[in-house]
Amino acid sequence: MSKKKKSKETGSTPAIIQLEKAGATFDTVEYDHSADDMAEGYGIEGATKLGMDPHQVFKTLLADSGSELVVGIVPVSGHLDLKKLAAAANIKKLEMANPQKAQRATGYVVGGISPFGQKTTHRTFLDASALDYPTILVSGGKRGFDVVIDPNALLSVLGGISAAIAKR
Repeated sequence: MSKKKKSKETGSTPAIIQLEKAGATFDTVEYDHSADDMAEGYGIEGATKLGMDPHQVFKTLLADSGSELVVGIVPVSGHLDLKKLAAAANIKKLEMANPQKAQRATGYVVGGISPFGQKTTHRTFLDASALDYPTILVSGGKRGFDVVIDPNALLSVLGGISAAIAKR
């Protein structure tokens, strides 16, 4: 895998800028996002169009404690377990963040929220299943644009923690 420079079509996203500044090794992939293909969600659309295992494609979600937003990154094939994320973050209770609040805090639109390059730094938790793969896909900061990265590199760049936070 090599550092992949931005394409003229995609442009540079805050996610790519953070990865480049960190000296991370990554690639990018793009697909044609279509609202017509959204029956199962953004992540499944991407996995299907890219021909990827949906267990290897991850979605970035934000949970809210009322005083803090926490990032949970889980496979698109499953769901975030808020109780497990709360336990990993040592927080009493979490609920899914309001989409508008998530967009304001990250600077990204729903369906394109990347764990990288967010406007505000949040504690980040990556589902432990990611470590079963040499690389995973996460949003590159816009719909139809993903980053291919070693999960250990993701954790390193974000100061993240691996924990079992997905519902299987």
